[in-house]
Amino acid sequence: MRLSGKVAVVTGAGSGIGRGICLRFAEEGAKIVAADYQEKGNEETARLVRERGGDAVTVTADVSKRADVQRIFAKAMERHKGYDILVNNAGILTSGSILELTEEAWDRVIAVNLKSMFLCTQEAARYWVANKRQGKIVNLGSVNSEFAVPGHPHYCASKGGVKMFTRAVALELAPYGINVNAIGPGGTQTMISPNFSKPEVVEQIAKGVPLGRMAQPRDMANLALFLASEDAAYITGQLIFSDGGRTARLG
Repeated sequence: MRLSGKVAVVTGAGSGIGRGICLRFAEEGAKIVAADYQEKGNEETARLVRERGGDAVTVTADVSKRADVQRIFAKAMERHKGYDILVNNAGILTSGSILELTEEAWDRVIAVNLKSMFLCTQEAARYWVANKRQGKIVNLGSVNSEFAVPGHPHYCASKGGVKMFTRAVALELAPYGINVNAIGPGGTQTMISPNFSKPEVVEQIAKGVPLGRMAQPRDMANLALFLASEDAAYITGQLIFSDGGRTARLG
């Protein structure tokens, strides 16, 4: 049980990769504080954790708002008197040409995908530093921090920001024994894009992956588990791609 006795705060826990991480962490003994703005999906994640014998509490929150973020960590303190792991997983994907993209669409993607990491990381790190506790932070980046796709300038910008945010914060928090790393998923079958459930889309994406398949949420959860465990105690400031070899092909 690699996370026995640990408390993990997971944002974007109501579906997809976030749900996969909650379930995988719970399998390894972690107590879960699941946060998502979609209450129904979040409660379903908690139900699945408990169904498997785990411990989960939910917080309905918009992680781009400081007051909501503070409520998430207050719940962790109320329930468990502390926390050990933060997974900044919350993210959204929308499309729009730079010629047509609205300011509101830009702001929302940057707020959820990047600003939320600042708010959550700051809240967790302040607690750990003040109480001389070590912690683990796992951020969800993307292969789109390395290669761009047309029609998604705001998404690509947000994920490029995640990469450099992870590196900068890792350097700042290293003296306190806090590890900060990021995962760069390739195409993963999640609810972030309804198209990913279409067989023809899955087949097309799989053709571009050296390992020949799209990823499942558990693939990302396994890497998150490693980075949140003591097995990764000497790793910090890294963005590790779990993409079936796509970034290797792109060089």
